[in-house]
Amino acid sequence: MPLTPTPLHALHAAGQSIWLDFIDRAMLGSGTLEKRIAGEALTGMTSNPTIFEKALATGRAYDAQLAAAIAAGARDAWTLFELVETDDVRVACDAFAGVYAATNGQDGYVSIEVSPGSAHDAEATIAEAHRLWKTVDRPNVMIKVPGTPEGCVALTRLIADGLNVNVTLLFAVAAYDRVVEAYLTGLEQRASAGGDLARVASVASFFVSRVDAAIDPMLDRLVAEGRLPRERATALQGRAAIANARLAYRRFTERFNGPRWEALASRGAQVQRPLWASTSTKNPAYRDVLYVEQLIGPHTVNTMPPATLDAFRDHGLVARTVDAEPEGTDAVLADLAELGIALDAITDTLLADGLTAFQRSFDTLIAGLDAKVTALGAP
Repeated sequence: MPLTPTPLHALHAAGQSIWLDFIDRAMLGSGTLEKRIAGEALTGMTSNPTIFEKALATGRAYDAQLAAAIAAGARDAWTLFELVETDDVRVACDAFAGVYAATNGQDGYVSIEVSPGSAHDAEATIAEAHRLWKTVDRPNVMIKVPGTPEGCVALTRLIADGLNVNVTLLFAVAAYDRVVEAYLTGLEQRASAGGDLARVASVASFFVSRVDAAIDPMLDRLVAEGRLPRERATALQGRAAIANARLAYRRFTERFNGPRWEALASRGAQVQRPLWASTSTKNPAYRDVLYVEQLIGPHTVNTMPPATLDAFRDHGLVARTVDAEPEGTDAVLADLAELGIALDAITDTLLADGLTAFQRSFDTLIAGLDAKVTALGAP
């Protein structure tokens, strides 16, 4: 029986890959993921310590594996976390293997993140990325590294070594530009060494909604201080994040064009696709699929938490929007600058806050695993 098309299928047809920003063992073991791949045009998945923290803390799905590992002598919480994390990612990679094969390595990826403590240490990031790559041992695993300057150094080396990389926690277009440069340099180094470029993939993950969550209150304060009419503030709220992401997409089209890129593309290189992350709507006054509908276009990925994916399947509208109204994009950014809202300072803060939040989730996860080791009877 043919599947009933949904807005998710139309979104995929518009050139945007649909990834799920969630993973847990119950979904992997129940066949739910395979059903979503088949029925919802799902083509990839992202994971991070926050997602695993919630999965490990709220259920018992991991207890049997943890108990067996503890009985075999494992006690270190970090070792136990990597054990369950890499097992889940491996199973998810196998679920997406058909997508990976059907797209000739263009899609079907599952991301796994290096520990947040490596964010400012390129060598530690490289070593951990190689360890995770070897442990998962699947061609469609994608190692997630932070978009810090040190992360860019690691990105170049990892791409040259033939690993797939998801560069995460991007907020600033200038940071994105550094990421693209690092990616292209890695491809060039790999090409010089005679390596295959066709099976090396990368995405650059822009975190979207957090930009509006930071800027909207600033506009409210300007109104309260009598420095900005309410009507003008309302016209700008909910637009900065989309303008910032659209500007990044503009840079994507510029950088993956011209002689330098064409030389790499002739050897089979893939573009480093922009990935829209943090696309759930934080402000209940906004449409719940705002950050999906306004960033649709070719060669992009949107990784959605389950609730956002369900909402788009129900009532999402599909049109090419990611490069629509370029004058409007420029006008929003110019208006913010005129009001003294420094986007660069905000994105720098968001990166620092994002790294802190991931570290906090990781610390909570490790503390929870320490408690579970005791609860499962380890001496």
